[in-house]
Amino acid sequence: MGEESVDIRLEIEKAKVPLPPQPQRTHFVLVHGIGGGGWCWYKIRSLMENSGYKVTCLDLKGAGIDQADPNTIISFDEYNKPLIDFLSSTLPDSEQVILVGHSAGGLSVTDATHKFAKKVKVAVYIAATMLRTGFVTTQDVKDGVPDLSDFGEFADVYDIGFGSGPEQPPTSIVIKKSLQRKIIYQISPLEDSTLATMLLRPGPIQALQSARFKEGGEGAERVPRIYIRTARDRVMKPEQQDAMIRKWQPQHVCTLESDHSPFFSAPFTLFGLFVKVAASF
Repeated sequence: MGEESVDIRLEIEKAKVPLPPQPQRTHFVLVHGIGGGGWCWYKIRSLMENSGYKVTCLDLKGAGIDQADPNTIISFDEYNKPLIDFLSSTLPDSEQVILVGHSAGGLSVTDATHKFAKKVKVAVYIAATMLRTGFVTTQDVKDGVPDLSDFGEFADVYDIGFGSGPEQPPTSIVIKKSLQRKIIYQISPLEDSTLATMLLRPGPIQALQSARFKEGGEGAERVPRIYIRTARDRVMKPEQQDAMIRKWQPQHVCTLESDHSPFFSAPFTLFGLFVKVAASF
């Protein structure tokens, strides 16, 4: 049988008949939240690539290894430019991706689906800000902005940057190192929360607060959405997640018994959900 297969292949090559194209691998694009970076997906990326998926982990402007100073990033368009550039210039027109956003990365996902709906097969929100038009109303802010007042006053919880001067609004924030495990990673492995404490950077708060999107675009409403709730979340509280789900109902909702960072606290379960998404779409 082996020699016969080789002979057939040789005959095809002699006849200059092209072999059928290989099936395109499912491509996931993973977007981090404020202060994070592509590094936060290291467990998920390993699991997915070992299973044959194509994975891209982006650093948004001023995040991860991007060298920009977050205090100088004022507009959301500038902050989200790496994702938009990837979809517009790097990704072939014939390819679609499964776009995943964690936490504030949900704003990036929504922006991208408004602008490049044809390139997004499905949008996945993980403990994420999911607002159809961004921060337009006070209710949007209430639903989509973390409320950490249970842990103290704003200045007690965050390290704050004032790139425009001390009399101007903050330009960057990051949860204080002493509180990060308690707030963000309370059930994650200690080694992961330690790594995160070393790598988290201040995020451009003014840029995120300016996130507003025009409805319509190229058909963002036609992009299927999946929301992954995090039931033990102390950052994006479950009631906030539920409010956004009710307001802009996705096609599917799943719940993980995880903290705000399921890529650390529940990586295998999260990976299993990704596999189901890939199979379903």
